[in-house]
Amino acid sequence: MQVTSYKIKIALFLVFATCTLQLTSCGLHPVYGVNKYTAVGVEEHLAAIEIGGIPDREGQFLRNALIDRFYRAGRPVNPLYKLTVSPVSESRRDLDVTIDSDTTRGQLTLKTNISLIDKQTGKVLLQRPLRSIASYNILASEFANRVSEQNTRENALNGLARQIEEQLALHFKHAQ
Repeated sequence: MQVTSYKIKIALFLVFATCTLQLTSCGLHPVYGVNKYTAVGVEEHLAAIEIGGIPDREGQFLRNALIDRFYRAGRPVNPLYKLTVSPVSESRRDLDVTIDSDTTRGQLTLKTNISLIDKQTGKVLLQRPLRSIASYNILASEFANRVSEQNTRENALNGLARQIEEQLALHFKHAQ
């Protein structure tokens, strides 16, 4: 029996259709979709969070990244939640050491803890430790190294902001 391209196309279509039906029947829903019963989505919950101050320069950068992510329509007038973020701790280590004891690669690890608090009850709704790891090349130029390390630090802080947004979005999605 000879398999034709027509039969292969039909088989692929059937497999695709079956997979699609199984995904929709298992309860898979988009995280940022609006709840059909309450007409409130995750973005509305994120916009109702007051972001507390975070110490140090890295904390200021992280807070600004969170403000950019949460307050797309402006800051909340009466926020329902308060997000507290502990000071960002940073550790640096050398990854690639040559025979001459020169380092050619560095790694930054940034850690923090978050707490989401209901402002009406004072109850802690969510607590999570978070970590972001990023690496960079170490070059012969000291200026290039400082710029590279700072760029890596900012990328890691943006990674922390993304993780915070994801954790909060998942919390609100499961709470709906």
